[in-house]
Amino acid sequence: MSASPSPPPTTANGFAPAAPTSANSPAPASAPAASPAAGGGAAGSSVVRKKLAGFVGFANLPNQVHRKSVRKGFQFTCMVVGESGLGKSTLVNTLFETSLYSPKTLPPLGSEPASTVGIESISADIEENGVRLKLTVVDTPGFGDFVNNDASWDPIVQSIESRFDHYLEQENRVNRQKMVDNRVHACIYFIQPTGHSLKPIDIEFMRRLHTKVNLIPVIAKSDTLTDEEVAAFKKRILADIAHHDIAIFKAPFYENEDEETLAENAEIESKIPFAVVGSSTPIATPDGRTVRGRVYPWGVVEVDNEDHCDFVKLRQMLVRTHMEELREHTNDVLYENYRSGKLLGMGVLQDASVFREVNPAAKSLEERALHDAKLAKMEAEMKLVFQQKVQEKEAKLKQSEEELYARHREMKDALEKQRSELDEKKRRLESGRPLTPEKTSTKKKGGFLRS
Repeated sequence: MSASPSPPPTTANGFAPAAPTSANSPAPASAPAASPAAGGGAAGSSVVRKKLAGFVGFANLPNQVHRKSVRKGFQFTCMVVGESGLGKSTLVNTLFETSLYSPKTLPPLGSEPASTVGIESISADIEENGVRLKLTVVDTPGFGDFVNNDASWDPIVQSIESRFDHYLEQENRVNRQKMVDNRVHACIYFIQPTGHSLKPIDIEFMRRLHTKVNLIPVIAKSDTLTDEEVAAFKKRILADIAHHDIAIFKAPFYENEDEETLAENAEIESKIPFAVVGSSTPIATPDGRTVRGRVYPWGVVEVDNEDHCDFVKLRQMLVRTHMEELREHTNDVLYENYRSGKLLGMGVLQDASVFREVNPAAKSLEERALHDAKLAKMEAEMKLVFQQKVQEKEAKLKQSEEELYARHREMKDALEKQRSELDEKKRRLESGRPLTPEKTSTKKKGGFLRS
C-alpha cells in the first residue's frame, strides 16, 4: 500500500473519488484517516483521505464475519408473559413457522390450580438457508391468573437475574471456551384487549423488568377491536408507559443508515405496541388464496396482512431486522448494568485510570503523593495507637498507686493505734497501777454514824 505524493481531490462528502477499475480487479478502497481524538485531539485538524494504489483485502472483513457467524450459529432466547388465554403459544408458533407448542389440553374439572407463577423453557434448533438458530422460548404459566397477583412478577425477575448470574459465573471461569448464553434477549408482554388502559399489574410488571430485559408490548387478540379502538388503545398505552418512565425496546438509530432503512425503522416504531393476531391454521379465502388466519362469520382475518394486524412488523423487528440489536442491547447495556451493580455490591471497584492516557511524570507524581498520603495516614494511626496505649498504662499505674497509698494509710493507722496502746500500758506500769483496773463495788457499807 502506497500513498500518492499529494493529497487526492475530495468530493463533497470528504471521500476521494473512486479510480476506474477493470472487470478482473476489485475496486480500490479508500483508507479512513485517524480521527482527531486518536491523533492527539488537535483542534481544527483536517481529515486526510489516502487513496490505495491497489486492492488490499480488508473490504472482505464483513464476509469473514458472515462465514464465522454462519459456521458458529446463533442463539436467541425469547420470553412470553401474559395471562392465560391470550394466545402466547399460538403467536410463538406463528412467528417461527414451527410447532414449538402443541395444542394445550384443558385440566380436568376439580383439579387444583397452580399456586405460583411457573417458569417453563422449550428449546429447538431451527435452520433456514444454511443459518442455524438455537431458539429458546421461556413461558410463564400462571401469571396474572390469581385473585391476588401481588408479587407475581418475582419468579420472572428471579429467573432473569439467575440467568445473568449464570453467565457472570461462566465469565469468571478459567476456561471460557464453552460459554452458553441463556440470557433473555426479548420479552413479549401480552396486554389484554380491553380498549381502556394498562392495568396496575401491567404497569408494575414493566416497571420491575424494563431495566433487565428488552420489553416488547403487544396487544393480544387485536381482532376483537375496531381500527379506531386499536389506535386509541395504543395511544393510551404509550401515554401510561411514558408517565411511568418505562423503557421499551425501539429500533436503534445509526448515522450512516440509508433512507430506506430509516423509513422502515420509523414505520416499525409507529406500530408499537403491536396489535397482533396469531394463527398457524391455513385458511382458504374466497378469492382462492391460502393464508394463515382466523375465520369469522363476517370474513377472514389474515395474520400476514398488514391491513389486518401488526404481526408482520413484529416479526420484522424481532427476527428479520433487529434480532442482533436485541442481543447486543442485552449484552452491552442490560447485562453490563446488572454486572456492574453486582460487582459494586460485592465491593469490587473499577480503577478509572486504567482506560485513560496518563503522562508518566504526572502518574509518578500522583503515585508518590498517594504513597506519601498513605505513609502519613499510617503514621497518624500509629501515633494514635501509641497514645492510647500510653493513656491505658498511665491509668493502670495511677490506679495501682492509689491502691498502695490506701494500704499505706491503713497500715500507718494500725501502727499508730498499737503505739498509743503501748504508751498507755507503759504509763500505768510506771505509776504502779495495775494494767487492769479493779472494779469498784456499788454497794454501800454500813455507816459509822447512827441515825
